[in-house]
Amino acid sequence: MSKRKLLPPAGSTVLNAPYGLWSILFILAPMGMVAFFAFTDSNGQWSLATFQRIFENSHIYLRAFGDSLRYGALATAISLALAFPLAHFMAQTKISTQRMLMMLIMVPMWMNFLIATYAWRTLLEQNGLINTLLASLNLPRLQMINTPGAVILGMVYNFLPFMILPIYSVMSRLNVSLVEAAADLGASRFHVLRKVIMPLSMPGVISGVIMVFVPSVSIFYISRKLGGRSVLLIGDIIADVVLEEMHLGAALALILMAIVLICMLVLNRFSSRERGAFVT
Repeated sequence: MSKRKLLPPAGSTVLNAPYGLWSILFILAPMGMVAFFAFTDSNGQWSLATFQRIFENSHIYLRAFGDSLRYGALATAISLALAFPLAHFMAQTKISTQRMLMMLIMVPMWMNFLIATYAWRTLLEQNGLINTLLASLNLPRLQMINTPGAVILGMVYNFLPFMILPIYSVMSRLNVSLVEAAADLGASRFHVLRKVIMPLSMPGVISGVIMVFVPSVSIFYISRKLGGRSVLLIGDIIADVVLEEMHLGAALALILMAIVLICMLVLNRFSSRERGAFVT
């Protein structure tokens, strides 16, 4: 008997149409424009001259790319270290407590991103609240503003909820019987966490890592307000040149996109191995 190809129902096609249109207008079209400007010159002719310029000044761009990846990785690691135990604690509490904690996590996200970052600057600057408090206690003032630590702090503060929410979403739906079975078989709480909860939480962890790492690598406002000119990330360079040299900014953005995609592919391959090892 011949197999007929199952077609999606008409209702599903209609419901997916707005998403498809959104993807074309706001994802595919901008990416196509970036690629077009990256591989053309000012006359609209095919050219690799922009990439040649980047290669010739690689000592400048390599440092910016390296700092962006390093700061993004540090911010992601710190966010994960803070988010995982908090998400685990939230998943173990009562529903009413979970709702309250969820509200506390969501409230900072309602604040404007720029205002929240600028508020941290007023806290960390030389005459800010923290140094004023230290001076009142006869303690030396600290140099916190315009440092890499301030930039990473700003990244963690702004993107931490994006790490907590996917991990909590997965943990709240874990099969409790697996945890109970591991405990009944003599596993300690640490081994239950390491062998059962952590592997089953990997989908949420991977989603959180992607949602924090990608904007951290490409961010520029945080580094400008909290790092000053002492911290120069690739996002800062792209923001500076894109208005004056669109082709150079597009080429740098395309390279950054490729690097992030490679990192995500490596991360997905690692997560697939972890899930496979747990299943076997």
